[in-house]
Formats: sequence, C-alpha cells, structure tokens
Amino acid sequence: MSAPSKLKARQPRGFVDRGPADVAATERMLGVIRESFSRYGFEPVETPFVEFSDALGKFLPDQDRPNEGVFSFQDDDEQWLSLRYDLTAPLARYVAENYDALPKPYRSYRAGYVFRNEKPGPGRFRQFMQFDADIVGAGSVAADAEICMLAADTMEALGIRRGDYVVKVNNRKVLDGVMEAIGLGGEENAGRRLTVLRAIDKADKFSWPEVAKLLGPGRKDESGDVTSGAGLNKDQIGAVEAYLNASVTVDGKTITIRMGTAAVEAEFSKNATYREGIAEIQEIVGLVSASEDGNDRIRPDFTVVRGLEYYTGPVYEVELTFPVTNEDGQVVRFGSVAGGGRYDGLVGRFRPEPVPATGFSIGVSRLYSALKAVKSPIVDTKAELPLVVVTAMDNKSPEHMPGYQAMVSELRQAKDDHGKPLLRADLYLGS
Repeated sequence: MSAPSKLKARQPRGFVDRGPADVAATERMLGVIRESFSRYGFEPVETPFVEFSDALGKFLPDQDRPNEGVFSFQDDDEQWLSLRYDLTAPLARYVAENYDALPKPYRSYRAGYVFRNEKPGPGRFRQFMQFDADIVGAGSVAADAEICMLAADTMEALGIRRGDYVVKVNNRKVLDGVMEAIGLGGEENAGRRLTVLRAIDKADKFSWPEVAKLLGPGRKDESGDVTSGAGLNKDQIGAVEAYLNASVTVDGKTITIRMGTAAVEAEFSKNATYREGIAEIQEIVGLVSASEDGNDRIRPDFTVVRGLEYYTGPVYEVELTFPVTNEDGQVVRFGSVAGGGRYDGLVGRFRPEPVPATGFSIGVSRLYSALKAVKSPIVDTKAELPLVVVTAMDNKSPEHMPGYQAMVSELRQAKDDHGKPLLRADLYLGS
C-alpha cells in the first residue's frame, strides 16, 4: 500500500507572506500614523472583514452573483456576504447603524486588510492594508481642509520631507461643470461622461495624443487591444485639453485659474456647478493658508480624478515627488500613496436624512515601500531591540531548567532610565 501523497505547499496568487522584520517595521509605521490621527481628534473604530454584499453598494457590479471585483459567498440563510472591498463602505454602514449614539461630527480612523477579486500583477495584490481617516456629519469644506492638513502632517511625521510630497486638490463639481459645459450633463450621458473621466485620469500616464484618442474614436495599445473612446467632437476634445492644461497660481489665500483661452474660461464659468467647485477649492486654499506658514504642501491640481462613482465634492491625492529608480532602471517619480474626497451620498443610502462625509485612505504597502526608498528610520528592519539567546547546554537535566528560565525572565524585565525595555531574550529549547 503506497503512502498518501503530501499536499503541495503553495500560496494563492495575489497574496503575500511577510516576515518578522517587515511586520515589525509596518507596526512602527502604523503607530506613527495612529499618533498623527489622534492629535487631530480622530478615534479608532474596527469593523468586520465581512459585510452584507448590498451594503457595499456601488462597489459591486449589478449581477445575480456579486463576485466580480469582490470575494463573495452565501451564508446558511442564502444571504450574500462579501469580504470588504475598502474601509469606507463599512464605515458608512457602521455610522448609519449607530447614528444616534455617535457624536456629530464623528471623527474616526480605521486600519485593516481589504480584498479585491481582481487579476493580480506586479505590485497589484488581492489583499492589502489601508489606513483611513474620516469626518462624518460635517458639510463644510473646512472638514476637507482638515483632512488635507492631516495627510500632509502625517507624511512629515513619517519622515517624508516637505518638498518631497504634495497634497493635490481638485473638486468633482469642477469636473461635472466642465462635462455639462461641453454637453455631457444629465443621466442620458452618464456612460459617456464616465468614459471621459477615465480618459482624464490617464493624463498622467499617457501623452496628450493618446488621451485625445480615448476622448474621441478610441485607442489601440501595443498589444492590439482596443479601448472604446467617448466619441467627443473636435471642440469638445479641445475644451477638455484646456481643462487639463489649466494654469493655477496660488498667492496667499487666493488662487488664479486660467483654463485655455478667455473664451473657454468664460464658457466654463457660465456653469453654476463649475463655479461652486472653484469656490470650494478657493476656500480650502484660504483655510490652509490661514493655518500654516505658506501653502506649499497643499495645491490645486485639475488632473486629479478619484472615485468616479461616488465622490461628490473636493477630492485629494497625496503624491510623492522624489525620484526613484524602477525595475527597468528608469528614474521616475514615486507617485500616489494616499487619496480621498467628499462622499456625501454614501451614508445617506442607509438613512432618511442626508449625511455629509469626507476622508482619505493611505495605501499602507505602497507607503511602506516609499519610506524604505527614503531610508526612513521608522521602517529600518534593523531597528529591533537586540536579542539575547540563553542556551541550555544541559537541557536533559530538568532540575536546571528553572534556573535558566529565571535568567531569561530577568533579562526580559531589564529597562533603561525611561522605563523602556532594553532587549529581547529567548530561552533556546532545541536539542
């Protein structure tokens, strides 16, 4: 009779193991972020990994079996459950469920793993950690200014120097106003509008001629795959180009915006939604300038497009500007490590009254890579306390083991003058 075959030890694609050095360094980084968020008056809350699938709302496709993009399953009651896709939708459910008991506005932060049922690739995982901070119940853009300043202060607390990052601010109302100005307002144009916004989102990756193809007839990539375009005409594409090439000058508490020619700017300015978005950006710049010595950390940037489905006002992105060398040996900017915005409709899905909310999310793994790139001591894998190993040379004599154990215990209790542990100690129990 042959022996049963052994299982092959293998890891699912899109998931990673982490060793003790990376775990310890990540915990130090998370500790700094927690401290930064706490200084702004945010309090922790923890939600489960699993939510009812319909609670995730717009994060799910409209299908009978909702498992595209998320990991989903049915429980004994045939209710669809899903692993959380991000930390914002669970917060919306939590706030709605505990609305009467929570302070208003409600400031909270959360850290934890989220899951995406997507094709994995280089730097693209199915499980990764996020760290979020949100203000729920504040309709003023002063809350958005607070989030932007929190993001900036957190970067500096982690060892990223001023000038090596920028918090870029845009407003979905500006984008929506531009869409309305070129004739893409209304529900009947929702699909084309989304295609245009996705093309704008590619502006930092593609040259303008390639973006123009996405706005017009479509684009074929190097592999031959074709992406359908938005079908805009020449004048509409020109207006989007003017928007993307907007010049923004910040002077103290005010910003001056020039979008293409005076005629194009005048056409945009006729739109009330556009004007409201510009005014909110102006207000954020003024609030930041009043709170800080200069406003070089937080700047308007009209190429920022986030949360195409659910952001309703200001949107922001934390971009690291220092150069790094990629896998091909090319010197590039590190890019975005955090982002967020105002999502006034998300909590209201569960409540009879509107509930304004704003917040941002840090991509922990990407930020960890950035901190290693700038050699931040926070993620120095050699920063652990020294380890003392006590070897029991005569461990076959059980009467000696209590003495070894007492020795190790005494080492573990050693403290410096400030009461902090001096070292780690390990009683070797091998043979």
